[in-house]
Amino acid sequence: MTKHLVVVAGNIGVGKTSLTERMGDRLGWRTDFESVADNPYLSEFYDDMRKWSFHLQVFFLGHRAEQYLEAANDPRSAILDRSIFEDNYIFARALHHLNNINERDYQSYRRLFNLVVEGMPRPDLLVYLKAPVDVLMERIERRARGMETGITTEYLSLLDSFYDEWLANFDLCPVLTIRTDDLDYVNQPKALEIVTERITDKLSGKETVDLRGK
Repeated sequence: MTKHLVVVAGNIGVGKTSLTERMGDRLGWRTDFESVADNPYLSEFYDDMRKWSFHLQVFFLGHRAEQYLEAANDPRSAILDRSIFEDNYIFARALHHLNNINERDYQSYRRLFNLVVEGMPRPDLLVYLKAPVDVLMERIERRARGMETGITTEYLSLLDSFYDEWLANFDLCPVLTIRTDDLDYVNQPKALEIVTERITDKLSGKETVDLRGK
């Protein structure tokens, strides 16, 4: 059986964790998730973003690199909730854009990022989940996580624009885009079946198209 390494990317609230969990269960793949509970910087970061942004990004970079290499070396196929690439091209960039990381620290982080990812094996597929910002805000408000109370429509829109720019030039592996506002793979078994089929087809090299919803 061919081993695959799949990474799931997308904005906050778009459904990455839900898809990762369901694909792991459906296909018997290894799953890895973003570190939140054991993140030593997260609470300080939300108290003082300018002071702790650089530390947080370095932690995420190390955590995700370790996670990625373990998945790559595992004989099982794996699917990862959020890619290491988003740390640099989306979130560190946003923190710099919003003046929460100064230019010196941002350039230091980018050099470290480039060194870390240079020797990594390429993923076999990037699954990009996308939904309108108003849908993302509704989901974030509904799940009511304390650390997400400061997220605004403007911030999500900024991230959305960075995703569009990043993926316009992304060439490390094939990309499958899935609209999650109309394709409810959490509550509709048929939708999950469709998503699973498209992912496996893309990995096998079959001709397929992005899932844009209804």
